[in-house]
Amino acid sequence: MPRGRYSLHDPHDHTPLGEEHFHCATGPSGWRYVSQLTTPSGDGGGGAGGEPAGSVDLTLDALGRPLRLQLHAGNWQVRGGALDGVTWVRTDPTGEHATEGNVPAHAFTGTSPAFAVALSRMLRLAPGEGAKRVRLVAFTAPVLAPRTLDQSWALVDRTAHPTDNGPLTVDEYRVDDLQTGERHTLHIAGDVVLSAPGIELEDLDSPPSTFV
Repeated sequence: MPRGRYSLHDPHDHTPLGEEHFHCATGPSGWRYVSQLTTPSGDGGGGAGGEPAGSVDLTLDALGRPLRLQLHAGNWQVRGGALDGVTWVRTDPTGEHATEGNVPAHAFTGTSPAFAVALSRMLRLAPGEGAKRVRLVAFTAPVLAPRTLDQSWALVDRTAHPTDNGPLTVDEYRVDDLQTGERHTLHIAGDVVLSAPGIELEDLDSPPSTFV
């Protein structure tokens, strides 16, 4: 069960956005990722982080579909899952402003590295295979407002790196935003994001889990 810490920053101007302390685990029925987010510590030294800022709880089924999603950010929360596409409820603490949504999309996305791992698991691309187009519903802090977007994912390289615990297979993905034309690269090993725009893996206490 890998445990670790990501630092998050704005991918354009590199403004620190905080840290995400996570643990995740694979199993015969899928994968679960749980994390707590903190605000930037303000000390500039990669400390323990600031105040609690939210949380992520994502469970996938054996096919990589979002069986259950729970997000908290500020005073808002989202609960969702794969149902007739993806379905969710977004609400404030009182429930007065609760709204429901449904989109014929493949999965959810957002700033958490969990979403990149989840989508790579769902697509199960092979190196050299053509790019696949996916429709996603994004939720971003601080208000978790939903936004539908289209991306194209391609697995451009798969490399085995020797380690003390055996070979570590790293997948390099090319991701295109089909609305803006923006392109970026992700590096994922098992169920851990090694690098991505706005994401840095700072600590990891055990090797990434391998999906069967």
